[in-house]
Amino acid sequence: MTSVDARPEAPTLAFPAGFRWGTATAAYQIEGAATEDGRTPSIWDTFSRTPGRVRNGDTGDIAADHYHRMDEDIALLAELGVSDYRFSIAWPRVQPTGRGPAVQKGLDFYRRLTDALRAAGIRPVATLYHWDLPQELEDAGGWPHRDTAARFAEYAHLTADALGDRVATWTTLNEPWCAAFLGYGSGVHAPGRTEPAAALRAAHHFNLAHGLAVRALRAALPAAAEISLTLNLHAVRPASGAPDDLDAARRIDALGNRIFLDPVFHGRLPDDLVADTAALTDWSFVHDGDLATAHAPIDSLGINYYAPTVVAAGTSPTPSPWPGTEDRVRFLPAPGPRTAMDWPVDAEGLYELLTRLRDDLPGVPLVITENGAAYDDYADPSGDVHDPERVAYLHAHLAAVHRALADGADVRGYFLWSLLDNFEWAYGYGKRFGIVHVDFATQRRTPKDSARWYARVIARGGLTG
Repeated sequence: MTSVDARPEAPTLAFPAGFRWGTATAAYQIEGAATEDGRTPSIWDTFSRTPGRVRNGDTGDIAADHYHRMDEDIALLAELGVSDYRFSIAWPRVQPTGRGPAVQKGLDFYRRLTDALRAAGIRPVATLYHWDLPQELEDAGGWPHRDTAARFAEYAHLTADALGDRVATWTTLNEPWCAAFLGYGSGVHAPGRTEPAAALRAAHHFNLAHGLAVRALRAALPAAAEISLTLNLHAVRPASGAPDDLDAARRIDALGNRIFLDPVFHGRLPDDLVADTAALTDWSFVHDGDLATAHAPIDSLGINYYAPTVVAAGTSPTPSPWPGTEDRVRFLPAPGPRTAMDWPVDAEGLYELLTRLRDDLPGVPLVITENGAAYDDYADPSGDVHDPERVAYLHAHLAAVHRALADGADVRGYFLWSLLDNFEWAYGYGKRFGIVHVDFATQRRTPKDSARWYARVIARGGLTG
């Protein structure tokens, strides 16, 4: 990847000095080496190996083979010129059963990774949980079981104690909404359970786990370490101004956003959420002190955004990832062009989220921790991968971030999803989000046009055109 200009053109939309430019990945999606060096199965190993759960029977056993190709991938990051790299640590690689001492060979992989990143001038940004719960903890009840939160705090302390001198930013959880409601509500993600009340318990225990982990991290890390949480917040839009449509949007905002924002930033549960879900649970699993624990101060909030959510009054199919809304809410397609995931391209939703958080959470720094798009990329006969749709998507969304900055949102960085084509959860290898193409048969990496475009954006510190 050698097309970055030595003297890049001055941007017409310049980002602030010190803005953090990065890319992001997740352990199960890229690492492979599923049984090496003491690693035991996670819920995603079990789920992906269960017939019918993942398209084409794909698994993450090899994925992008990052475990063995780390040096090559760090060289790609260095060529991009990123300041930061967001990755996740595989819990079953570090603490295979979710209990007891850490496995040094597992920690050694992350020591090598973080040392190599630092040597390349790249800040390591580590996520402790990107959905790979050790299977033994799921067998004991999983996230609906309160003890899992305590186990997570122990794992956080072990990992921070080993890597705290290397990692600049620690994120406790990635997208707990997906892990709780896709994993235990609709069952389309691991562990594949369809238990609405259990999904609500899981969501609470994620909040509790986050707070306990913040406490554990503060005890183990240097004072300068940054601690964060990443949420896939929903830009919820009612289909109309009719009262029933507005109420549908309120319900989804409670279940999609405020179920995490209110405990973490205000130490409370939304009253309307409790009322909306009263037929499913009395919330007695929330113990005295839990919400105060979840309310542990953090240094920034990560936001993952891909597309808006449009709702109207109506009914939805079951099983649903939205417990208690099935007879009240209907989901509608947003207008506009679509990605290969059939998700609408709508950068305005990202602007809406950022300006909402500017108003709702004054003083909380924001970081875009995931944003990107899947398209049907392929290498042409010359070996090049042209992806103009992705370039257009990224340009529009970065322009939305710039506009939010100009309007007072405190956005500190942008992490593009994803560095590599990878195992895309229940879609297997059929959906490509990477700016680097991976031929999974040979593991050959080929930077796409979007990689070269992003490198130029980073080099000039903003957008042109």
